[in-house]
This record gives sequence, structure tokens and C-alpha cells, in this order.
Amino acid sequence: MRDLRPGIVVVTRKTRMEGLLARWSTKPAARFALVQSRKRELARAGHYDERSVAHAAEADYQDLDREDVSYHEATARLRSDFDFDVPVQFVDREYLPNLDFGRYVVVVVVGQDGLVANTAKYVGDVPIVAVNPEPSRFDGVLLPFRLANARSAVARVLEQRARARSVTLAEVNLQDGQKLLAFNDLFVGCSSHVSARYSLRAGMQQEAQSSSGIIVATGAGSTGWLSSVFNLAGGIARSLGGSPQPRPQLSWEDRKLAWVVREPFVSKVSQAGLVFGMLPEGQELVIESQMSSGGVIFSDGIESDFLEFNGGAIARVTVSKQQARLVVP
Repeated sequence: MRDLRPGIVVVTRKTRMEGLLARWSTKPAARFALVQSRKRELARAGHYDERSVAHAAEADYQDLDREDVSYHEATARLRSDFDFDVPVQFVDREYLPNLDFGRYVVVVVVGQDGLVANTAKYVGDVPIVAVNPEPSRFDGVLLPFRLANARSAVARVLEQRARARSVTLAEVNLQDGQKLLAFNDLFVGCSSHVSARYSLRAGMQQEAQSSSGIIVATGAGSTGWLSSVFNLAGGIARSLGGSPQPRPQLSWEDRKLAWVVREPFVSKVSQAGLVFGMLPEGQELVIESQMSSGGVIFSDGIESDFLEFNGGAIARVTVSKQQARLVVP
């Protein structure tokens, strides 16, 4: 009989070693594949040494193996530590889109920061306890808990004593009802390296553009992909003798987004007057596709989970009403 009591769900990910084994079946085969990959890499670089190839490939393999062992030891410990009188379910991240999070009172994420971002889009207002399984390997900006204090963090949630930090999400809606949330950032553009063609409207301004796409970042994502664009702009300004302007500072809770157009191209039919702006709550960025094919919208770097954005599609980007709740120490 199915246990319908509210419970705990633990979100995990496949390790890099598991990814190799899914392709090569056995560890010896995976090790051999790494050696061959190293050989091709060095051959392209114009030099090749059998001993150095073998040494580098073995080092790569041992690192993958250590990561795999450490991660599975971490999840095994949590299975043992979460001995509460509630159901506990472990699920791989690939099943997140189909999981009913209304059945759970707390979501535990075990992995890298990206797994937290990927999970937060699906859980609604269920609090997230993010656990760093290997602090020596992962910086863990979004992973405030170690294995040793994960149990106490979950206990506080179950007892309704936990403190949580709200994180603003970005949201994009298409006119056909499709919707996508982002913890860090949204990308609107083309799936290949060709230019994206679209019409952009921000406030009362509108123009046709041709660019490498648009990034829309939350406060949580403002130090990620968006920051690389500011690094580029600042480097160019300095090389030309100018002074870079201070970049916008956004906190996780700020109810606004930052957007930037990547590599806008000016031509007879495209402009570059709208290249950066802030999007406060209650306003929208409207983008209409002018691409016959290859147009995409994806979030948080997950290119495989995308919305098609081809000719006639209209995307409306806003601050989402939904917020993520990250439990903090």
C-alpha cells in the first residue's frame, strides 16, 4: 500500500563515472576510453608521449573513481541519517519534471550548485536543504550544509523551526501557454552559432536585433554567466583607455532581473540601442522571434530542456511570483 504521509525527497545526480559506465559498461573499458581520448588530444596538439598519456589518463580515471566513491558514500550516509518517522525517497535529477513535490515537506539536494538551481525550478515553495557531499571538490555557494549537519537541518524543517532564504526566479511565458522558470538565468537565442533574429521590446522602446542571444539573470545568477559579459565590456573599456562602469549588484531576494544582449550587430535591418537593462517586478521584456528555425529558450544552462522559439513566437520575460526557499544554518 502506498504511503501517503508527507515525506522527504533526496535529489541526486549521476556521477561522471556513472556517465562513462553508461557508455562503456565496465571500468576497464572506461579507463581505455580515457587513454584513447588523451592520445587524440595530444596528437592534435602536435606532441605525443606514451608514458605521459598513460599517466594523465590514469590520473583522470582515479579522480573520477574517487568522486564516484565519495558521492555514493555521502548518499549512503544520508539514507542512514534520515531515520525520521516519515517516508524518504531518493530520486535522480532526470525525474524532476515529473515529480509531484506537493507530497513532500522538504527537498534535500546532494551535489553541485547547478543541481540546486535545476531542482529549485520544480519544487514550488517546498524548502530546500542543499548538502555539499565533498567540500574539498565543490565550492558550494548554494550548498550551506555538510553531511555532518544535514540531519539536524532536515529535523528543523520537520519541526517548523528552520530559517529559509527566499530566492527570486525568472519566468518566461510563450503565447501558446508554455512556461519556463530559471534560478540563475534564461537564454533566448539560437541553438547554433548563427545570429538570432528577433524584435525586442523593453518598456516603451522597441527595435529589431541580430545578436548572439539575450541573457536574463536573477540575483542568484548575476555572478555567473551575466558577469562574464561585464568582464568583456570592462576589458574592452580598459584597453581603450576608459573606465568600466560599476556592474549592478543584485541579491538573491531582489525582485528584479538584469538582462543583456550578447554581441548585438548593427545593420540596415538591426539595431543595438537596447543592450542592457533592469527588469523590475511587474514589468516585462517582450521578445518576438524572427527565426525560421533553431530558435530556443532554455534556463540555467540546461540546453536539452528548452522551448522552441521560432518565427511568430512571442516570449514574455518577468520576475516570477514563485520563489525558491533555501534553508540556511
